[in-house]
Amino acid sequence: MKIDPEQLPYRPCVGVMLVNDRGGVFVGRRLDTADAWQMPQGGIDPGEAPRAAALRELKEEIGTDKALVLAESADWHRYDLPPHLLGKVWGGRFRGQEQKWVLARFTGTDADIDLNAGEPEFDAWQWVPVDDLIRLIVPFKRAIYQAVVDEFRGMI
Repeated sequence: MKIDPEQLPYRPCVGVMLVNDRGGVFVGRRLDTADAWQMPQGGIDPGEAPRAAALRELKEEIGTDKALVLAESADWHRYDLPPHLLGKVWGGRFRGQEQKWVLARFTGTDADIDLNAGEPEFDAWQWVPVDDLIRLIVPFKRAIYQAVVDEFRGMI
């Protein structure tokens, strides 16, 4: 059966631009996609505020929530899944994600980061200069990442 993405909703999600005291941005390499890097992100639970979801997602994905939230994106950002992923992720219930982004300053040390603390999503991580971020990201998410970088750049 062919899926009509127009009939599917967007998954409510939060993304976190986590920056360290040297201006590096945290990215993790996804376990499920060859050489795909991304900032931490995940679904927002019903009734959960984006900032609370951001700290929960950090704890789940990188093993620590040692972060101070500095800002929240003015707008929600949407992306559609590419055709080869439609119907395969999130139980086929969503056409893509609608994301609220949070900028947070990392207050811990690199030793606090533990990719195996929860259910692993990443197999490697690094701090990257903000100007190197976009080229690491899968093409279908680059426009959102560029918008997030543009909005938060002056606060990093």
